[in-house]
Amino acid sequence: MDFKIRAGARVVGLKQSLRAIRDGLAAEVYLADDAQQSVRTPVLNLCAEKGIEPVHVPTMASLGKACGISVGASVAVSLKN
Repeated sequence: MDFKIRAGARVVGLKQSLRAIRDGLAAEVYLADDAQQSVRTPVLNLCAEKGIEPVHVPTMASLGKACGISVGASVAVSLKN
């Protein structure tokens, strides 16, 4: 399944994504359904705290591809303008 990530600046990876969400910089959060629970739980908890509904992506491979990288990605964040 192909999907599009919102155009503009973004960060990929757990640490950078959590920082962007925590700092209020996240416009959209993308979370791979096949990511490890140890990755999913802190992202979901922080999104709930900040009132952000994450976009669920079927696989890490498809999220990585949408981000323009050649490896899988568990989480990515589109940044606010």
